[in-house]
Amino acid sequence: MATSTLFTLPIPTTPTTTGTGSIVCTTPSPGIYLLTFTSPPDNRLVTAVCQTFLLALDILEFSHPPGVVITTSGIPKFYSNGLDLQHATSTPGYWPNTLFALWRRLLTYPMPTIALLNGHAFAGGLMLAMYHDYRIFNPTRGFLCLNELDLGVPLKPPMASIFRQKLPAATFQKLVLEAKRFTAKEALDAGLVDALGGMDELLGFVRERKLTEKTRGGVYGVLRAEMWRETLGYLDGFEEGERRDREFGREEARRETEGRRRVDEWEKSGKGKAKL
Repeated sequence: MATSTLFTLPIPTTPTTTGTGSIVCTTPSPGIYLLTFTSPPDNRLVTAVCQTFLLALDILEFSHPPGVVITTSGIPKFYSNGLDLQHATSTPGYWPNTLFALWRRLLTYPMPTIALLNGHAFAGGLMLAMYHDYRIFNPTRGFLCLNELDLGVPLKPPMASIFRQKLPAATFQKLVLEAKRFTAKEALDAGLVDALGGMDELLGFVRERKLTEKTRGGVYGVLRAEMWRETLGYLDGFEEGERRDREFGREEARRETEGRRRVDEWEKSGKGKAKL
């Protein structure tokens, strides 16, 4: 199929990347914009990647006619391996100004969005895909997974909310409390993705649903923002969420201290000794 390149944006290198990165915008079909992002080795969502993504979305909205925006990876093995935790926790403003800003932009974007998952999408990479309207997954390569349970990392409210709003409760539970790795068929059956395939299947999906026509009324982004009001509220209320998390941490510390005191008293009373 004939494609033309609209623009290429370099992704600045970082200490954790291993090669030159870029986002390339092509048009595989009229009215369809394909953003292929490449940041070796595994498309971590560091500041440089997210900010370049935001610029690409701005260019499409303000310099080109409305259409359908597809994102995919130029790295065959990974759509995205998620966050670089050290970078995320040490970079001032990363959460509200970079990662959550990108997610908010996708959640309110005035055009339909599709994540074409060519390979693994783990943790933050899967979250990025969930912030698109639709997901189409490679049927022969990759897993979808939230591995925060294995990493010992809590989910921030905007991370959990997008899954809670978009997925059945049973799928949400398997993702969060079991850290299940979903194959392509399992992901489709569980509602994580909308279809299986590659670019040909994606183009058929767009035609079948007439997605290139959905921006004509001029309210696509507004309607989407209303659909996902809960998640949008968490994105905009980052500081309040951080305050709640700190208070929850303090309450848990108090509960643990009090629980240990009660157990110590019980053991000292002799009631906790095993009976022979």
